[in-house]
Amino acid sequence: MNEQASRIERSRTRITKLVFPQDTNPIGTLYGGTALHWMDEVAFLTATRYARCQVVTVSMDRVDFKVPIPEGAIVELVGEVVRVGRSSMTVNVKILQEDARASTQELAIEGTLVMVAVDEAMKPVNLD
Repeated sequence: MNEQASRIERSRTRITKLVFPQDTNPIGTLYGGTALHWMDEVAFLTATRYARCQVVTVSMDRVDFKVPIPEGAIVELVGEVVRVGRSSMTVNVKILQEDARASTQELAIEGTLVMVAVDEAMKPVNLD
């Protein structure tokens, strides 16, 4: 495994959350905005673990909401760097809904975020 592949593997991030009533809309499913917040958080952690410096979100590309996530659901967010540029990283984030009784997961939401490594002056820095 080359150095970049090893860094990507080490930066993969997994977070498990429970969908509480305050996370849901009037029909009892996860608010889209809450899902986007969680996805941005996981992308930030993933990119920071890859770059080992400050990163910022510069774009959130296509986000697909595949199935509704009900209150009380256990979800796992998985972030993985899928592309590395000079100062940017593209991070794919999946939200998997877990069926605790069957011990299975279903892809509920998926999106791509672009993160950029920056210095103290908020200027892009090279990812060496």
